[in-house]
This record gives sequence, C-alpha cells and structure tokens, in this order.
Amino acid sequence: MTSCIPFLDLKAINLRHRDQMHAALDRVLDSGWAILGQEVSFFEEAFASYCGVRHCIGVGNGLDALHLVLRAWNIGPGDEVIVPSNTYIATWLAVSHAGALPVPVEPDPETYNLDPNRIERAITPRTRAIIAVHLYGQPCDMAPIMAIADKHGLKVLEDAAQAHGATYEGHRTGSLGHAAGFSFYPGKNLGALGDAGGVTTNDDMLADKIRTLRNYGSRKKYVNDVLGFNSRLDEFQAALLTEKLKMLDNDNAHRNEIAKHYLSALSKVFGISLPKVLPSCNSSWHLFVVRHPERNQIAASLSDAGIGSLIHYPIAPHQQKAYAGHMATMSSLSIAERMQTEVLSLPIGPTMTLKEAERVSECLIQQLSKRTA
Repeated sequence: MTSCIPFLDLKAINLRHRDQMHAALDRVLDSGWAILGQEVSFFEEAFASYCGVRHCIGVGNGLDALHLVLRAWNIGPGDEVIVPSNTYIATWLAVSHAGALPVPVEPDPETYNLDPNRIERAITPRTRAIIAVHLYGQPCDMAPIMAIADKHGLKVLEDAAQAHGATYEGHRTGSLGHAAGFSFYPGKNLGALGDAGGVTTNDDMLADKIRTLRNYGSRKKYVNDVLGFNSRLDEFQAALLTEKLKMLDNDNAHRNEIAKHYLSALSKVFGISLPKVLPSCNSSWHLFVVRHPERNQIAASLSDAGIGSLIHYPIAPHQQKAYAGHMATMSSLSIAERMQTEVLSLPIGPTMTLKEAERVSECLIQQLSKRTA
C-alpha cells in the first residue's frame, strides 16, 4: 500500500532534535530561570548575528513582533499603514491593534508579493509605514520599496514570518527594512514548540523601546516608564530555537531542492501557474504555492491519492468578518480575490524526500492531464 505524504510532518521535524531539546530543557531547569534569562539572551544574539543586524528582541509571537514595532514608532489613531491585500490577517491585525488603518495594496500575481508599482498610489498625508510581507518565503523586491519609503519619509517593516534565512541581493531578511517581525510558530522554517516571535533591527533606540514595551513598559523591575505589554519569549522556547537555528540553512537548502524539482517537473503543464522567484532573491520556500482555476478539485484529487495540501489563504483579510465595517470604501482588490480561489500549497519541508516530491508532481500532472484531455 502506498504511504501517505503529509503536507508537513512536524513530529518528524522535531524528533530530529530530540537530544538537543532534552539538553535545552535541562539547561533551563538547572538554571532555575524561566523568563528573560540567559537562554533568551543567547538566542537573541545568535539570531541577530544570523540576520546580520545589531539587535534581536524575543517576544511572545509574530503578531506581537509587528504590533510592538508599530507602537514603538508611535503609529496610532489617524495614521495609515500600507499592507498587502493577500497576506495572512496577522499583518493587518498588527496595524489595527496599534489603532491605525491598514491600507491594502495588491500583489504582483507572479511573485505573490507586494507590487512596488502600486504603492505610491496608496500613499496619503496620513501614511506612516509600509509592511512588506515576504510571502511564502520569497523576499519582496525591497530596493524599490525602500526607495519609495525614503522619498516619502516612511518606515518599512518586514513581515518575515515565513522567510527565515531567505536573502535579497545577498542580505538576509530581517536586515532589509528599518525593522522586521518574525514568527517562530511551530510550522515555520525556524519553529519553536509553541508560540514565539522576535524583532530584528539596527536601530538602537527602537530596540530599547521594544524591550521596554514587551516587559510591561519596564526597564527596571516595578518601575514602569510607559504603558507596556506582556510579550516575552520564554527561556525554553529560546533554548530550542538556538539549537534549531544551527540546522536552518541545511533545512532551507533541502526545501530549495524540492522546489527546484517542482518548478522543473511542472513547468510545461498547461493551466497551472508556478511561483516566480526574482533573480535577486533566494527563497526560504516556506510554502510552494501554485495556482489553478480548479484548485478545489485538484486538492480533492491529491487527497484521494494520500497527498496533503493546504490553502494559504482561502479568505482575503478585507473579506473577513473581523473587518466588516472597519474598512473605508476601497476599490476592488481583484487580484487578491482571484488568488484566494486559485492558490494551493503543495507539500514541502525538511524531512520530505525527493522521491515523495516526484510522487506529488506525477500525481498532479496526471490529474491536470485528465482535465485538459
């Protein structure tokens, strides 16, 4: 009987680190310190060095990472922040929780990322920042985005939740904008065993503000300088992340091999749209996302064959009930609305074999051939 191919095998991914995880837990238990201790400091230093920046500040999750940066920039009511129309809702929520208005801009339908050519049309006197989401692991085209930001005096916040280790023009994500927010949710390329996040930046003042905001607005115990939050990366998650960071580049290289197979095997299949990677980019391939008008039927056929797939994302943020009545009248977001009916994420991960990737592509080619016969 043919074995199943899961979309992502988190158990297998984490069991590779069993011994290191036990050692990390022992270090935390032996230290007697659970919050903002040496393990957090070790990870912050390691990840900052990895990204090529001066600071990493560990926080509770990826949403908090984005939100705290906006707060530290004093972005709030009356301000606007440009966001992609086709991102995960956390990007928008960070803006809303800061009290500002998310202003959606459509993506390039080939790269799925924010289209720099559409940004300036969305800028108003109230615009304060641009959130560039490196969607599915591919970095945005940052040079024109930064040029636009410089021209208009705007901040650029990278949403790098899916792009750990990806590069643009030889520089890693997390170092490309004025600051970046990372998620270390378990399913990410660098994933913890629970919620976790981080902010990276070269801005010393911003780093100090975020360290204060994450810890109840306090630099010194029981002395609260500002209205802060409780969003602190815990010692155990930090210890695990330090260990898993050592394998991130190897894991990303394996993901790249699977992506190269998909791109080659599916390149001449009629009717399917493949992700386009900019020459200046090396994707982390957090997800391998294709598009097809009969996405739902294809996903069902893959499932029948024992192959897992997922949809990232089935409902655009502006169509979510959470934003009903919260958005100003906007022009049609037709690209995001079409993409949500067509995108399909194929299996990819560090423990997936090339033989399994071949089986996925063969099954997909077979199903698509039947539909065009």
